[in-house]
Amino acid sequence: MGTLAPPAPDHLKKSAKVVVVMVPFPAQGHLNQLLHLSRLISAAGLPVHYLTTISHSRQAKLRVHGWDPLTVKNVHFHELFIPPFSSPPPNPNNNENFPTHLQPVFNASILLRQPISDILRTLSYQFKRVVIIHDSLMSYVVQDFSSLPNAESYSFHSVSACTLFFFMWERMGKPFGIDPESEFLKGLPSIDGCFSSEFIKFVNSQHEFTTLSAGKIYNTSHVIEKPFIEFLAREEIGKGKKQFALGPFNPIIVQTTKQQNCFSRHKSLIWLDKQGPNSVLYISFGTTTSFSHDQIKEIAKGLEKSEQKFIWVAREADRGDIFKTQEEDSVKMVFPEEFETRVLKAGNGMILRDWAPQLEILRHPATGGFLSHCGWNSCMESISMGVPIVAWPVHSDQPRNAFLVSKILEIGLVVRDWGKRKELVTWDMVKKSVKRLMASKEGDQIRRRAAELGDNLRQSVVAEGGTGKIQFESFFNHITRNNLN
Repeated sequence: MGTLAPPAPDHLKKSAKVVVVMVPFPAQGHLNQLLHLSRLISAAGLPVHYLTTISHSRQAKLRVHGWDPLTVKNVHFHELFIPPFSSPPPNPNNNENFPTHLQPVFNASILLRQPISDILRTLSYQFKRVVIIHDSLMSYVVQDFSSLPNAESYSFHSVSACTLFFFMWERMGKPFGIDPESEFLKGLPSIDGCFSSEFIKFVNSQHEFTTLSAGKIYNTSHVIEKPFIEFLAREEIGKGKKQFALGPFNPIIVQTTKQQNCFSRHKSLIWLDKQGPNSVLYISFGTTTSFSHDQIKEIAKGLEKSEQKFIWVAREADRGDIFKTQEEDSVKMVFPEEFETRVLKAGNGMILRDWAPQLEILRHPATGGFLSHCGWNSCMESISMGVPIVAWPVHSDQPRNAFLVSKILEIGLVVRDWGKRKELVTWDMVKKSVKRLMASKEGDQIRRRAAELGDNLRQSVVAEGGTGKIQFESFFNHITRNNLN
C-alpha cells in the first residue's frame, strides 16, 4: 500500500527524539480519523502512542479499514481503564436526533485526565519532545501537558473547515464580514436541532482549555476547502496559531483482498464485482443514527421504487460500549414484509447488518453514489474516492457538511431541507433523490465533478508540489524542528 507521508529525516531514523501522542474522543468518527492520522505519522518515522479506553481502543482497531494497525510496529495502543458507567440503548423514536444515549460515554471521558497525565509525564522523561494531538473535545483531559517543559499540543477538529469556520465565526459575533451575496452564505443551514443542550454544555466546558494548544489540525485539504481554511487562519479567529490541513487521513490506496479467495473477501465486494460501472448506490448512515420504524419502511420502499441497485448497511446506532450489547436488548431494523426476500431474489441489492469495508466499497468501480448522513469522516472518504453523495444529515456538523458537499463543491445533492428535519422523508422523496443521482444527466454531471475532485485530492498528497504533500511536510518539519540530535 502507498503512503502519504514523506520519508523520515536521517536523524529520526537513527534515534527518535520526538514522540506523538494521539488522544481521540470516544466516538467512532473521531476514533477513526486519529487512528488514520497515526498511520501517516508513524509511516514518516515517528513513534505514535494512541490513548483511549479499553473498549474504544478495541473498537478503533476492529473497525479501521484500508490498512491493518496490528502490522504497524511503531503505533502503540494504551488501553486505559475508567469506572463502569451506564449507557442506555439508542432510541429510534427519540424527539431529538442527536445521540443523547452516548452522553454518559462523553461525560465519562473526563476520567481519562489522570491516566493520560501519567503517560505524558513518563514519555516526557524518555523523549526530547512530546507532541500531543488531541481531539478538541478532549481539551480538558490533556490540560496537564502544560506543566511539562518539553510538551506541546495540537487541537484536532473532526469536522469540515466549512462547518468549523461558521461555528466559530457566529460564536465570535462575526468578527469580519462576508459578502452577503457570496455562495458561502446562500442557503447556509442553521445549527438549530444539531446538538442537545447537555452536549453544548460539554463542548463549552472544553473551550477554555483549547487555548493551551500550539495550533490546529484539520482532516481536510486546500483542494476542497481553501477559502474556509484561509478564513480559519485569519488573525480574528486563528489568533496567530499554526494551522495544518493534513487530509485526507484515510488511505487513498486501499489494501484490497481481491487476489485472495472468496472465503476471505467480504461478500459485498464479491457482489460488486458482478455489477456494472457506477451502477450501485452505497447506503450508510453512520454509527450514531437510529431511524424510526416508519422511516426505515419509507427508505426501503423508495429504494425498491427507484429500481436502482444498492448496498445498505442497516445497523442501529452504537451503544456506549459496542462490546457489551446484550442480545435480548438489541434492536434490529424492521423492514417492510418480504422486502429482504424480494431484494435478494431480484439480485438488485444487498443488506448488511454488520460492519462493512466502507473504503473498499467506495473505491470499487461499481459504486456510483453514497447515500450518507454526511458525517465528516464519511464525507472525506467519499470525496477522496471520487464518489458523489446523496446527503441526509441528521445532527451535529452534518447539515453544514451537506451544504458544503451539495452547494459549494457541487458533488452531491440533499434529500430534504434541514428546516424540515422533523418531517418524515417519504418513499417518493427517497426515490426521486436516488434517481436524480443514479439515473439522470444531472447525476452524471455530479459524478464527473466528484471523480475529478477525487483525482485532484489524491494527486495533492502524492505529487511533488501538491498542496497536501506540502502541508504534511510542513507539519512534520515543524514538530521535528530545532535539530533534535
